Amino acid sequence: MTTPVREPELLGQSVVVIGGSAGIGLETARRARTEGAEVVLVGRDPGRLERAAGEVGARRTAAFDATDSAALEAFFQDLPTPIDHVMVTAGGPSYGPLLAMSAAEVRDAISDHAVLELEVARNAVGRVRPGGSLVFMGGTGARRVARGLGVASAATNALPSFTAALALELAPVRVNLIAAGFVDTPLSASLLGEGLEERRAELRAMLPIGRVVGPADVAALAVHLMVNTALTGATYDIDGGQQFVS
Repeated sequence: MTTPVREPELLGQSVVVIGGSAGIGLETARRARTEGAEVVLVGRDPGRLERAAGEVGARRTAAFDATDSAALEAFFQDLPTPIDHVMVTAGGPSYGPLLAMSAAEVRDAISDHAVLELEVARNAVGRVRPGGSLVFMGGTGARRVARGLGVASAATNALPSFTAALALELAPVRVNLIAAGFVDTPLSASLLGEGLEERRAELRAMLPIGRVVGPADVAALAVHLMVNTALTGATYDIDGGQQFVS
C-alpha cells in the first residue's frame, strides 16, 4: 500500500522573518521553506544576511535595523502583498540593577520590545492576509523577579498581555508569542564564551527533556503557530521545563 504524500503546510504562502540571518530566525526560515513557503529575510548585517539567504533559498532580503521605524515602514510598503506570516526575533530584554539605570534607560528597557512589536503590527495592517499571523519572541528566564535581572522581569511579563491585546485589534490576523528559555544559538555561544559547554552539560542534567533546546525546536513551534489557524492571542513556552527546575 502506497503511503500518501503529505502536502507542505505552507505551500504558496510567504513568510517574512525579521531577525532572520542567524539562530532561531534563520532556522524558522529554513523550516518554512521546507514546508513550501517563500521567505523574506531581514537583518542588520548585509553579509550575514546574504549568506543566510543562500542557505535557505530566500526570495529576497533587506538589511536594516528593525528598530528604525521609518526603515521598517519603507520595507513593508515595498513588499508585494498579501503577506501570510511575519516572525520577529529581533530585540530582547535589558538586564542590570534598577538603581543604576536612568529614567530614560528604564523607559527604553520596558518599551523597546513592545514598541517593535507594535510597529510591526501597525505595518502589517492591510498587508497580512486574514488568517495569517504575526509571531513574536519573548522569554521565560526573567519571569521571576530576581536580583540582577533588574527591569527585565517587568518587560518580560508585559509581553503576553500586549500580544493578546494586539490579537484582538488585528483580528482576523492572528498574533502569538513564543517564550523561550535557554536556546543553543550562536548568540548564546557568543555570550557564554568558554562557559557554553558547562551550561549545556548543566541543562542536559537538569531539564526534564534531558537535552538542550535548539533553534530547530523553536522553529517547529513557530511554523505550527503559522499553520494552525485556531491559535491567537496566546503565549507558548518552549524551555524544556527549565522554569520549573531552575
